[in-house]
Amino acid sequence: MSDTIYALASAPGRAGVAVIRVSGPMAGEMLDRLCGGRPQPRKASLRRFTDVDGGLIDEGLALWFPAPASFTGEDSAEFQVHGGPAVIAALLGSLSDAGARAAEAGEFSRRAFANGRMDLTEAEGLADLIDAETEGQRAQALAQMTGSLKAVYSSWRETLITILAALEGEIDFPDEEDVPEDLSSRASAPLAALMEELSQHLDDDKRGQRVREGFVVALIGAPNAGKSSLLNRLARRDAAIVTDIAGTTRDVVEVRLVLGGFPVILADTAGVRGASDGGEAEGVRRALARAEDADLRIGVLDVSRETGLGTLERRLTPGDGLALNKADLAAVEIPVPQGVCAHRVSARTGEGLEKLEQWLEAVVVERLSSREAPALSRARHREGVSRALAHLRAASAQVGSAPELAAAEIHLGLRAIEGLTGRIDVEDVLDQVFSQFCIGK
Repeated sequence: MSDTIYALASAPGRAGVAVIRVSGPMAGEMLDRLCGGRPQPRKASLRRFTDVDGGLIDEGLALWFPAPASFTGEDSAEFQVHGGPAVIAALLGSLSDAGARAAEAGEFSRRAFANGRMDLTEAEGLADLIDAETEGQRAQALAQMTGSLKAVYSSWRETLITILAALEGEIDFPDEEDVPEDLSSRASAPLAALMEELSQHLDDDKRGQRVREGFVVALIGAPNAGKSSLLNRLARRDAAIVTDIAGTTRDVVEVRLVLGGFPVILADTAGVRGASDGGEAEGVRRALARAEDADLRIGVLDVSRETGLGTLERRLTPGDGLALNKADLAAVEIPVPQGVCAHRVSARTGEGLEKLEQWLEAVVVERLSSREAPALSRARHREGVSRALAHLRAASAQVGSAPELAAAEIHLGLRAIEGLTGRIDVEDVLDQVFSQFCIGK
């Protein structure tokens, strides 16, 4: 029998109302002892809350959720009290005195998973929904919490089981008259289709992870091109130091923006040039690495003193942007690489910045907006799907000649997919997922 756990489910600190949750076999007993009985299931009831000795703690609402119709699938209760720290401490202390224990991070959700109330992808969606700061993050997390990825993975699992049945039918009953001949060859077409579907999900430019973690935009260019000034303008605050001294920025300075409902990480990097000392050299190395890993690069060029792209020409790729800065001081025409979108701007006066920001927002929305297929939202999903695809490719090469080997690879691919939803025992994965939850969820 599991312990009965409790936790503050609302935010800590002073508030109008605090919510305390209880789950486990003694949840009903907690209601009996602390508020004089159990309300009707799923109906809020005004009660007086007392400690185990009968001393009055507060007056508020009590709710009772008998198993299995609760979030965790266990008997559960909820206490809604006034949100003063002393009231909360007194009620939590009384629950402990009555035999319950404080919950660990994510323990309520982990019990819901263990009791079949959600699978692992839905639990991750719930965690992401709690952490969501932008509309794009909220929409993606809500879709995952309500089963979008679960449906995809379940479909893949069913297809693999069908393929496996065909292969093992030929292995187990090679001479049976009522078993169709060349049964394993029937696995080839659905296997090829499934491999293509997995490939398409992997070939999505890591869209789901970027929605969760942020779309990275790197500002790159020579020293004193105006990168820090441009970052401050776009951030609408003085996030980076701006001076006339070349090489002021020596590390990557990042600010978080919200564009089109999606999180964007705007990174100001060190000016790219031959470094004058070890510190600047390290800054240049980090700038180039950040630019290489970024989802989008915006080259910043001082058109008041530069007539060509210089080193920017080999750093920018089709789809990137170019900010022709200090356009208020010069009107020089700069040849722009094919596929790069150029904008004449002035970080000093603000000229052209609105159009640059509109372009940047359009790029972010186009790359991150929801498409028909649910996105792989975490690195572990991408790794699991990649591992499954590798096994399916190995199986495809063996279907016609060695169905036994093909079946073994399909089993491994099936295990990789089932690990994504938590159908198999993946204790280390469960620890990692649920430890990210807040206490009370």
